[in-house]
Amino acid sequence: MPKINSTIATFAIATVVAASIASTVLKQPWSALPAHAQTADEGSQAMKARWAASATGRVEPKSGEVKISAETGGLIVNVPVSTNTRVRKGDLLIELDSKDALQRVAAARAEVDVRRRELDEEKATGLALDRRRAEDALSDAERKLYAAWRAFDDAADRKRAGDASDGDVNDARKAVEDAQERVTTERKNLATVAARENMPLPTRLETSLAIARSELSMAENAFEKTRIRAPFDGTVLDVIARLGETAAPGPQSPLVLFGDVSGLRVRAEVEERDVAKVRVGQKVVVKADAYPDREFDGVVTEISSALGSPRIATRGPRRPNDVDVLEVVADLEGSPPMLTGMRVDVFFKKDPADQQSSQAQGQARVQ
Repeated sequence: MPKINSTIATFAIATVVAASIASTVLKQPWSALPAHAQTADEGSQAMKARWAASATGRVEPKSGEVKISAETGGLIVNVPVSTNTRVRKGDLLIELDSKDALQRVAAARAEVDVRRRELDEEKATGLALDRRRAEDALSDAERKLYAAWRAFDDAADRKRAGDASDGDVNDARKAVEDAQERVTTERKNLATVAARENMPLPTRLETSLAIARSELSMAENAFEKTRIRAPFDGTVLDVIARLGETAAPGPQSPLVLFGDVSGLRVRAEVEERDVAKVRVGQKVVVKADAYPDREFDGVVTEISSALGSPRIATRGPRRPNDVDVLEVVADLEGSPPMLTGMRVDVFFKKDPADQQSSQAQGQARVQ
């Protein structure tokens, strides 16, 4: 009887045993799989059923983060605010050196006085007189507005020094608002008068006075540009300007970061593949690493009309550089304790009908 090679026999036995085990496993139903495998799959299905899309976002004030820059260059001589200072519209944030601007205002005012006296010697009647009176009223309103701003800044300085009250500042603020309304009214009135039929052309002296007044208005505006003011009621988020530095005009050199933090919103970047899954009015849930056990609710209020390059770094695996994103803004409900600039994860909820359909599909796949 021939001898059987021991190596061949061992290999044959191992093959039979492996085939038997594989056959037994394949015949088992899904429920026989390990419990942790079932749990992971169920969690994935639940996640897909709840969220339409997810994205990385960043918290910002409800007004957006406003970078306030100077309209003109100059030496910074006063920084009356600091981080977290609450201010109202028109309050002074940064003051630039204004000696040169004041000199131009004085020279232009002197020129206006000379031209005014010359014109007083030339009598006007009828439509020309109506136009002259309207021009005088507008010029007077503009001068009073300039004076009202100076009085307001003076009242604010005295309050910071303890020599004035909140009431004094509020009265000065009201005077500025009244002066602004009067300028608007008189400007409309002049336009109406100048548009009348058969209005005669201005004389040489009237033209000279109009030019002088225009120079004075530009000088006053140049002075006002040395005062950087709050564009609306809000909070100073950060002060970049430093006393003694030279401010450069333009958005590339912001002096103050500003915003209205009475409410917060999130600016999220939705990847191109998910843009069809988000809409205005959609509910969102926001999660932050700083608050791991909390969820913050919100609603989508704005969706960009074009894709762009991502500007927020993502967590976890790096996102491909060639992926475009859609900016989506969601207002947060209530007063969440999050800070502006905080990076968060934004989850977009599915509509109830879509959520039920996803759950049904998931159950069908399981069965």
